[in-house]
Amino acid sequence: MTQALLALLLATSASAAPRTLRVDYFHTGNATEERFSLDKVVIEPLAWPGHPDRTVDDTNLGKYLFEVRDRDTNKLLFSRGFASIYGEWELTTEAKSENQTFHESLRFPTPERPVQVLLKKRDAQNAFREVWSFIVDPKSMFVDPSSPPAPGPVLKLLENGPPEQKVDLLILGDGYTEAERAKFEKDARRMVDILFTFSPFKERKSDFNVWGLMPAAAQSGISRPSTGIHRRSPVGATYDAFGSERYVLTFDNKAFRELSAFAPYEFVEILANGNTYGGGGIFGLYGTVAADSLWAPYVFVHEFGHHFAGLADEYYTSENVYAPSADRLEPWEKNVTALKDPEQLKWKHLVAPGTPLPTPWSKEEYETHSNNVQKQRKQVRAERKPESEMDALFISQRDWEEKFLSTQKYSGKVGAFEGANYEARGYYRPQLDCVMFTRDRVPFCAVCQSAISQVIDLYAGSKPQKPRKTP
Repeated sequence: MTQALLALLLATSASAAPRTLRVDYFHTGNATEERFSLDKVVIEPLAWPGHPDRTVDDTNLGKYLFEVRDRDTNKLLFSRGFASIYGEWELTTEAKSENQTFHESLRFPTPERPVQVLLKKRDAQNAFREVWSFIVDPKSMFVDPSSPPAPGPVLKLLENGPPEQKVDLLILGDGYTEAERAKFEKDARRMVDILFTFSPFKERKSDFNVWGLMPAAAQSGISRPSTGIHRRSPVGATYDAFGSERYVLTFDNKAFRELSAFAPYEFVEILANGNTYGGGGIFGLYGTVAADSLWAPYVFVHEFGHHFAGLADEYYTSENVYAPSADRLEPWEKNVTALKDPEQLKWKHLVAPGTPLPTPWSKEEYETHSNNVQKQRKQVRAERKPESEMDALFISQRDWEEKFLSTQKYSGKVGAFEGANYEARGYYRPQLDCVMFTRDRVPFCAVCQSAISQVIDLYAGSKPQKPRKTP
């Protein structure tokens, strides 16, 4: 999209839809307590990209939920579930002994009158409980409508209709210099093409718009602290998030939000200019992927599953940064379960009659092989061998797992297979294999596809929202 088209979007927004309002705030705490404080309320450059009749989130996804209510009538105007970097960090060992602060944002259509914003968090029973509330008056002199500097031209990678009628995905480049602008576009188009080979994205492609935006970096690449590489990239993406060498996040939320504000978006994938295996995904925030890694196609789709539909990781033998949970609480994610009561399994409608719950599989044999791979992986990293050696190890692992899992008795069936959510015991996944479990060449499982479809329906398509009563 050219600057002229951006200007057209701005002009259209003034008459056709409210502008996008963003609340920036600080989220501070540790493993046992958290606090919130307002930073700034801003009006973003573009119109709100969402459907005017799909303002209330009925997916029941997310560790957090925010609601926007009319101050005078208490009418629910808008809501969205989401997850956050803080929500992940508070589960780490570090959070047991330290405090940290993270910058976060809430976005919604600019209201006509003052509203109350309520932030809620799930309790141990998965019910949302209020943890913070504040008033936003859109006519306050402290609401900032000024625009930050434009980061560059917006590309139309896929356009199927007006933003308010479609799911709007932004591919945001980081670590690309001005001389690498053509490379960014090529990388972005490759990732988009890959995403729409996976169901249900493939069948729902016409429900999406995809935009591209690349703020030019002074240096090529992003930070990788474990190898002494530090870059001041525009979006701030970095490897080694939470000390995990493959985990790519940005902790510069303000930069991320101000750059993204120049394209219509509900979802964002940060495309990092690098070749080391890595990525990340947080529901309702963003996904990340290293564009030049051999595994970029898999990582992009896997991490987008986290970001887009709140899908949990189904693998459990890899090292992770999260402290083991003392209790096996029922996860809010739709593709893992603690299976407290098989009769109440949340995806039981997809289980064929006669399928045992839990569903047996050769778990010990899988774990033995996977643990051996983990040892080799540590050695490759410790000796700082070329990325090609890590790729070779992963290819060998992929080929073994693909053959092994496909020959199990209940392969391809929906059941409850133990081992998921980073835990070998007590959590179960819906199918033996899935994009959320291994790197092999398999689709999203039936349960994941259903969860993704529900999110698409929230933003696009012909499915109407059910009428709701105002509490």
